[in-house]
Amino acid sequence: MSQESDFTKGPITGPLLKFALPVLLALILQALYGTVDLLIVGRFAESCDVSAVATGSQIMMTVTHIICALSVGTTIYLGQTLGAGDPQKGGRIVGASLGLFLLLSAVITVLVPLFDQELASLMNAPAEAFDLTADYIFICGLGSGVIIFYNLIGSIFRGLGDSKTPLITVVIACVCNIIGDLLLVAVFSLGTRGAAWATVGAQAVSVWLSVCIIKRQKLPFEFSWQGLNFERAIVIRLLSLGVPVALQSFLVGLSFLIILAIVNNLGLIPSAGVGVAEKICEFVMLFPSAFAQSMSAFVAHNIGAGRYDRACLALRSAISAALCLSLIMFVMGFWHGDLLARLFTPEALVISAAADYLKAYAIDCLLTSFLFCFIGFFNGLGYTKFVMIQGIIGAFAVRVPVSYYMSLREPVSLFQIGLATPCSTIVQIVLCFACLVYANRHFGQADAVRSVAG
Repeated sequence: MSQESDFTKGPITGPLLKFALPVLLALILQALYGTVDLLIVGRFAESCDVSAVATGSQIMMTVTHIICALSVGTTIYLGQTLGAGDPQKGGRIVGASLGLFLLLSAVITVLVPLFDQELASLMNAPAEAFDLTADYIFICGLGSGVIIFYNLIGSIFRGLGDSKTPLITVVIACVCNIIGDLLLVAVFSLGTRGAAWATVGAQAVSVWLSVCIIKRQKLPFEFSWQGLNFERAIVIRLLSLGVPVALQSFLVGLSFLIILAIVNNLGLIPSAGVGVAEKICEFVMLFPSAFAQSMSAFVAHNIGAGRYDRACLALRSAISAALCLSLIMFVMGFWHGDLLARLFTPEALVISAAADYLKAYAIDCLLTSFLFCFIGFFNGLGYTKFVMIQGIIGAFAVRVPVSYYMSLREPVSLFQIGLATPCSTIVQIVLCFACLVYANRHFGQADAVRSVAG
């Protein structure tokens, strides 16, 4: 580990922000994959294409989030191991991660295309956009392998304390995606199918580039593709850390899919409006998400080095920084949602529906400044089972029931349906504070709560 990525010594706020900034920029560019698809499809195709890309990308985003969550196990285990000063074991962890995700990619690449129609039906895709939605899912499903390894490689770099290399690969892949969208959608008029192929192709470029960089980069341990393994103890540990986070991500993603299905029953305009709003929300939530990912790596290194005190101070710094940045997104989402929606579609009714839904998400953006930093903190500690439990409670005890209830009220308001999300976040934050008290006692740091609360 280089001095630049040694999180266990020296100042906290500066190195944390320095690590988080490339993560944020990478997340912004990752969100551009689906957003550029929707933007270009909205300009050069029909409303049914907009609805298809919005619904289909929501399915694929759920799959991607599950993979990202599962790969958190690699970030945590690798970070804790390097923080404890055992780089050779780190090499074995990387080899086991590659073996595990190679198997996973084979399964998903078969299952998603095989059940594309069922997934589109599950989402209650509008009849006018049903076949296009299934096509989008089928094409992206064929590219699941590159999507999986794209996210795993990013997790490995973050576990090493390197957030710059994933940013470089994402920049190039994003440029490729934009070129592909313009070529396939705007020039060849392939609509939904063109957007899907452009997205898969861009991520394939990113994976190829990442492998090239790994071959040339000096790592803190010896590793080659011959090091790929299924070492039982390491695989079990990776799964014990990653599966709870992945299950939480799947169920939380499922809750949002249920909400989208509820909205789809309201008609094409609400479906397209919420689809546009969800794409904007990906950007709105990027600031707290960047700190969540950064916290996982930062805290893992310090827990491996026995520095729980630094982990707590990092939590306080991350929440403060995330809240300041999220204020900007709150203002944009709550009062200027219509301007943001116009970037994706010229249709007035869709713009109005998207802006109404965005107001609720703008409120949630402030709350997730706390929640996402807590989640990153607890992931870094290895408390991934708690992360799973609090996520499930928020999703199915609050978010889905409240959304369904609001959809039955007359007149139906997308803003009221969207309020289910900040309601669930409040409940999750309360649970996180309770877990913080437990962690404080577990690690024997009586002043940890005071250091976080200031």
